[in-house]
Amino acid sequence: MKLLLTLPQNSPWYYISAETRLCIVSWLSVCPILYLTRAVVEWGDDVKAVSEDEAMVLVNHQATGDVCTLMMCLQDKGTVVRQMMWLMDHIFKYTNFGIVSLIHGDFFIRQGKAHRDQQLVLLQEHLEKYYRSRNRKWIVLFPEGGFLRKRRETSQAFAKKNNLPFLKHVTLPRLGATQVILKTLVAPQENGTPAGGDAVIKESKSKGLQWVIDTTIAYPKGEPIDIQTWILGYRQPTVTHVHYRIFPIKDVPAEPEALTHWLYQRFIEKEDLLTHFYETGAFPPLQGQTKAVSRAMTLSNLWLVGIQSLAFLSGGMWYCILQYFYHCLF
Repeated sequence: MKLLLTLPQNSPWYYISAETRLCIVSWLSVCPILYLTRAVVEWGDDVKAVSEDEAMVLVNHQATGDVCTLMMCLQDKGTVVRQMMWLMDHIFKYTNFGIVSLIHGDFFIRQGKAHRDQQLVLLQEHLEKYYRSRNRKWIVLFPEGGFLRKRRETSQAFAKKNNLPFLKHVTLPRLGATQVILKTLVAPQENGTPAGGDAVIKESKSKGLQWVIDTTIAYPKGEPIDIQTWILGYRQPTVTHVHYRIFPIKDVPAEPEALTHWLYQRFIEKEDLLTHFYETGAFPPLQGQTKAVSRAMTLSNLWLVGIQSLAFLSGGMWYCILQYFYHCLF
């Protein structure tokens, strides 16, 4: 990963190619036990159908394990995993995969009113500088702006004050980052209003964002998995469920008030989905279906062994290099 820092980062194809492949290996080596003891079942729309188009992924946020779950889910979705950008809390910058995400070009956002306006400006600058120059296609964000357990009480108080639905399994989303992404990455006239990133889109000949993928993560008994559990594996193996719903970008309003209402509706629907899941153990069927269909997400064991072997070899190489320099110095 350190060698990537010596390569020009904005345009050469060799940097983008090397960086995406190394990031995949590094992400997978973060949580090796994830693939051996956990399973994921997918519901709703099949996102493979839009894996080659640009999309914004909206996800509910319960714990740090949500990131690991999504990393696993997207491994079999074509080139998506190496052509996506993440919006994560700045605290992730200081984790073991923080340097990987930093080099990959992900954006670390600081929470709180004191930083909000400045962070939105920085986000727009970051998107304009890196999103198209690095050939990104999907962008993942958690609109709630924090973990469920931390934001639920504040969100419920806000909902009561403003006569909004009382939510238990999700919190009301924040508009800021979603609005900046739509303004910067949506092509002109796709949702009725010219995009702020028009010049960037024209230069790259991109169609802009085509879809919004509303993603709902559900854990059995409503007990989310944090990253410590993923790594140490001290809980019994469990199945995580992920529900997708795809919306054309033209159906997403651009005006702040209408967009706020649209976002609220998505999370009200998430509340209904999660309520149904916790009561029945399954998500409800899509509109027009009589029975919900689930799909077990699987990965090739041979591929996983190869990836983990490469990670161990890389670790051994660095150990030998550091040991050599240690003996030279001392």
